[in-house]
Amino acid sequence: MGYGIYLYGIFPEPGPEGLQVKGLDNQPVKVKLWHGFAFLHSEAQQERYLASRRNLLGHEKVLEEAMQHGYRTLLPLQFGLIVDAWETVTQHLILPYGDKLQQLFLKLEGKREVGIKVFWDATAELNQLIEENGELKAKRDSLQGKPLGIEQVISIGQEIEREMQQRQRKIIEVFQKTLNPLAVEVVENERLTEAMIYNASYLIAWDEEEKFAAHLENLDRYFESRLRIRYNNFTAPYNFAQLSYL
Repeated sequence: MGYGIYLYGIFPEPGPEGLQVKGLDNQPVKVKLWHGFAFLHSEAQQERYLASRRNLLGHEKVLEEAMQHGYRTLLPLQFGLIVDAWETVTQHLILPYGDKLQQLFLKLEGKREVGIKVFWDATAELNQLIEENGELKAKRDSLQGKPLGIEQVISIGQEIEREMQQRQRKIIEVFQKTLNPLAVEVVENERLTEAMIYNASYLIAWDEEEKFAAHLENLDRYFESRLRIRYNNFTAPYNFAQLSYL
């Protein structure tokens, strides 16, 4: 016995046709045409789905399969969304937000989301900073082997922190200057680790991805082995399909 309807995403009608993919709990994914929208859904086998890696990837797989099938104008829904009946969708989504959903379809038509995460080695950057900054290096060298008061420790620590932040800003500005002009919209996300210095998503024209990737490769060469760049060139447009942005 199922626990309701698990929703993955929304397309303009008619939505994906001939799509054969299994969703969470290996359930067949179906398309429901409902009040001018096409909903990807399957039968929920659990009352609540744990946000495990397996489940999150299963949710994402359904969306990516549909996009790879050629249905690219997609509004991905939040993981774990289960409704008891289609009338609930009408009441809580279509009636209050139907017009905004249509606006999002227009915004996303012919576009895709790509994303980058940029990491650095903070220790290596600090060492390079000291070598490049003669004044800071001289100050550090003059203090070596001497007992330091708390004020001296705080002072040089703050100076180093400011210089490291400035170093980070300069790197980010290079990425922004190079990549932002290629995008229709840009969303800068939270940094997820100490080593991550930049995390951004870009909404670009679907057929401009190769150009975007080429610019990113140029950046990788420009910074040589100084940075580690993770690039996701195929993902559901979560960052640009939010009702709160309209």
